[in-house]
Parts: sequence; C-alpha cells; structure tokens
Amino acid sequence: MTDYYDGSFFGRRKGKPLSPSRSALLEGELARIGIDVAEPSPEEIRALFPQDVSAVWLEVGFGGGEHLLHRARENPTVGFIGVEPFVTSMAKVVHAVAEEGMTNIRLFDDDAIKLLDWLPAASIDLAYQLYPDPWPKKRHWKRRFINQQNLDRYARVLKPGAEFRFASDIDTYVDWTLRHCREHPAFEWKAECAADWRAPWNNWPGTRYEAKAFREGRVPRYLTFGRSSV
Repeated sequence: MTDYYDGSFFGRRKGKPLSPSRSALLEGELARIGIDVAEPSPEEIRALFPQDVSAVWLEVGFGGGEHLLHRARENPTVGFIGVEPFVTSMAKVVHAVAEEGMTNIRLFDDDAIKLLDWLPAASIDLAYQLYPDPWPKKRHWKRRFINQQNLDRYARVLKPGAEFRFASDIDTYVDWTLRHCREHPAFEWKAECAADWRAPWNNWPGTRYEAKAFREGRVPRYLTFGRSSV
C-alpha cells in the first residue's frame, strides 16, 4: 500500500529495506553532507560546501540520481543541492558520493518545501525538477508540486536571470506546468522554436524515468523558464 503523507507532494518514502551496511552509510554520510533546516540558513549558500564553488544548482526530486551525479561530475566547481525523500534513491546517491569522494554535493531527504523556505533569497543559480510524480488522476492534481505557492518559493530562491528547468513525459503535467509558469510574473518561457522543448539540455545523461517513458511510448518534454527581475 502506498504510504501517503498529509500535505506532501510525494507518495511513498520507503521501498525494499536497506542492508545494514547501506543503512549505516546513509546515516553516517547524511550526518556529514545532509542539510539540517533546523539550523539557521547561511547568509552565503556557497558556505555549505567545503570548497570554493562558483555557483549553486538545485535539483528537486532527483530520483535515481543519474542526472544529479552526472552534472556534479562534469561541473566540479559548481555546488549541487539534491532533494529526495525516497530512502532507496537517497541511499544510492549517498553511496556514490562517498565512494567517489565528491565534495560538491549536499543532500536533503525531506519535503522540498522545507528546504525552499530555508534557503536564502536569490541564492540559486539554476534549478531542475525532472520527471516529478505526475499525480495523473484529476482528483490528485492538487498534489502536483508545481503550483502558485511553490513557484513563489522557486522565484524567491532563484537569482534574477537564473533558469528553472522542468521535464516530464506526462502531457497533462507539461501543459499544467507551462500554464502555471506562464501565468506567474517571475517566470518567462524561453522557447523560441519547437526544438527548444522537444530536445533535452546539453550533455543530457538521461534518467531511468525517461527510459521508461520511451519504452512505454511516451514522449518527454523539456521546459526552460527564466527568472525575471520582476
């Protein structure tokens, strides 16, 4: 049975039990690289990282972690914040970070709203939300993460001129996101031709959810919005 949480935008948090060694690694590494929103947020978000970083990128709901890890590896001078409440997915990324000794990733394992409200204003240079839970039944659409209130949250933490990138293979969610973002004064859709929303971004690694979409005959769409100075 799916484990739902009142007011959350995700479904279950746990899958198959982790092995004792993987559980210990998860607990230990999250104590080291996890973000604690009970603590005051730093005035400069780059202070979260032990090295100098030129920018901070955010990925909300990183799923299997393919995209987050790929971007962090190819951009070692950028700091990455990854959000994922699903324990198995978090454990996979924590294992990779520990095994490779990556120092430019910080993680948050709870509801993204808590992190967005904690982050300093105008602190994020780029944000991704890739293949979020589409909540396809109309009666569940209120659980979709993209809504006016959460776009306000994104708008607050994104720097003017920063980008918000969204991908989904569910047509109703693509239309939903496009409509909500175009109606929000802080976001401007940057597409100038069909290729701008049909093709993924440069150096795109793909994700397991995208591969599943292709197998099942669905076509992903890739939306890019600019954070205006409004």
